[in-house]
Amino acid sequence: MHQRKIPSNGEMLPVVGCGTWRTFDVGAKPEDRAPLAEVLRILFEAGGSVIDTSPMYGSAEAVVGDLLAASKTRDKAFIATKVWTSGHDSGVAQMRQSMRLLKTDRIDLMQIHNLLDWRAHLPTLRAWKAEGRIRLMGVTHYTQSAHAELEAVMRAEKWDFVQLNYALDDRAVERRLLPLAAERGIAVIVNQPFGGGGLLRKLLSRKLPDWAGEIGATSWAQILLKFVLANPAVTCVIPGTGKPEHMKDNVQAGFGIYPDAALLKKMVAEIAV
Repeated sequence: MHQRKIPSNGEMLPVVGCGTWRTFDVGAKPEDRAPLAEVLRILFEAGGSVIDTSPMYGSAEAVVGDLLAASKTRDKAFIATKVWTSGHDSGVAQMRQSMRLLKTDRIDLMQIHNLLDWRAHLPTLRAWKAEGRIRLMGVTHYTQSAHAELEAVMRAEKWDFVQLNYALDDRAVERRLLPLAAERGIAVIVNQPFGGGGLLRKLLSRKLPDWAGEIGATSWAQILLKFVLANPAVTCVIPGTGKPEHMKDNVQAGFGIYPDAALLKKMVAEIAV
């Protein structure tokens, strides 16, 4: 799988990861967890590593922690989780709990979820990074209405990562946020690459366009992911899934070539509605 550089430390990161919102929020039944174990196996086998989760996602952190421990694959995972609470003390308690649930003494990326009380959490993230409890720190949001605030926060502090929404039918970040991330040396994780799922669902009944073969895409999911990855400011995209067949499909977007400027224009004209 292709890899891209994290600007702040020079580390290479695989371009396709896995989101866990809703999909990994399951109970302890083996039949519920077996497909998720397979999702992670497929991700790692393809050369991927990024698993993005949050305390907001129900049991997802615990499920990820259990699956990585059971398969002894913690060393293959780049774990990104979040702090999602108000107040310094609550933030510390929640991040400690995340480490317990994820069964790790070091988080690869700790993000402030949806910018919630980010000023209160920033000193903790800085201190924990200096102590080695977390390796990298970032901020996230998933709606266009938050872009002005996200831009201000990206300008106000030095972040390793920003996570934001970007899809073929949701391109607002192209104007300011992606150029700003590139300018400030901030790695970018993209959430909702399928337009929150709505765009992909609409496209599934349509025949693949002739030009899909030009970029080696064999599914609509790969087309939408390759659109996102065509932007050089994007470091990694994290489509969420709990289905092995979808993970197998998604990781293919991490291989081959990406659309050029002319094809990107055509994609917007033909697909974005």
